[in-house]
Amino acid sequence: MSSKPRIFIDGEHGTTGLQIRQRLDGRSDIEVLSIPEAERRNADFRKQMLNDADIAILCLPDDASREAVAMLAEAGNETTRIIDTSTAHRTADGWTFGFAELTRGQRDAIAKARHVSNPGCYSTGAIALLRPLVESQVMPPQYPVTINAVSGYTGGGKQLIAQMEDASREDHIASASYLYALGLAHKHVAEIITRSGLKRRPIFTPNVARYAQGMLVNVPLHLDLLNGSPELETVHEILTSHYSGQSVVEVVSRDECAKASRLDPEELRGTDRMRLYVLGTPGQGQVNLVASLDNLGKGASGAAVQNMEIMLAR
Repeated sequence: MSSKPRIFIDGEHGTTGLQIRQRLDGRSDIEVLSIPEAERRNADFRKQMLNDADIAILCLPDDASREAVAMLAEAGNETTRIIDTSTAHRTADGWTFGFAELTRGQRDAIAKARHVSNPGCYSTGAIALLRPLVESQVMPPQYPVTINAVSGYTGGGKQLIAQMEDASREDHIASASYLYALGLAHKHVAEIITRSGLKRRPIFTPNVARYAQGMLVNVPLHLDLLNGSPELETVHEILTSHYSGQSVVEVVSRDECAKASRLDPEELRGTDRMRLYVLGTPGQGQVNLVASLDNLGKGASGAAVQNMEIMLAR
């Protein structure tokens, strides 16, 4: 039996799973378990892979992720550790939120956890901007937050990718971009509330555009509604202090923010990093917070691999 950590990507043929597999290909320090094409519909083979793995990364719809967790429980498996990239367990008791930069001690919590839930792409950006302000008590938990965001279409999975890229399909989407979740009930809202520390439900309006990967998440704020009516520079200092020493999350310098006239949602395409901007004109009483990331990088597959590395380094 191999002494290398065994990693099983359950759902490796989906968008997130494929990207995780690409990140792991060629590595000699781990053994990647894979279901042969002929066995893809073999539930017993899948169950065996889950039980054989040291870490199982679930890249599945919510119900299938719950089923995988149940398979391990029914087998009496208490050793396989899980990273779930679905929405199923992001606010569930007993699951550690897989955002290492969330707060002090979060990386250690992930390292020790058996069950880790990967954050959603939009929520990664929103929480990154909001959590430091709530935690520092500058933002009241009841603040009426509005979140606007634009994402590449790969975040919608294979069906949306096909709709965007194949003009011959009857359901092809011809528009350059579109708003959705107009009923204000997007599935990421629950984790944004829970993990940011907000008590009032934010208004969240997502937008999908005709490019593959990349994301901007925008949170505009009135400074006089924050505790102490801080200046724009103070908000920048809070974020900078919160993420000090982090290698994945970067708070953009005040000089670069001041010079910015436009932001490109594809800025970090192909990377696993996130950049946070604190924008606005000093003295005007408003600040525009923006998180830039790849929706398949730090927003999905990159975060899963980061969590895997933290868990293996324990």
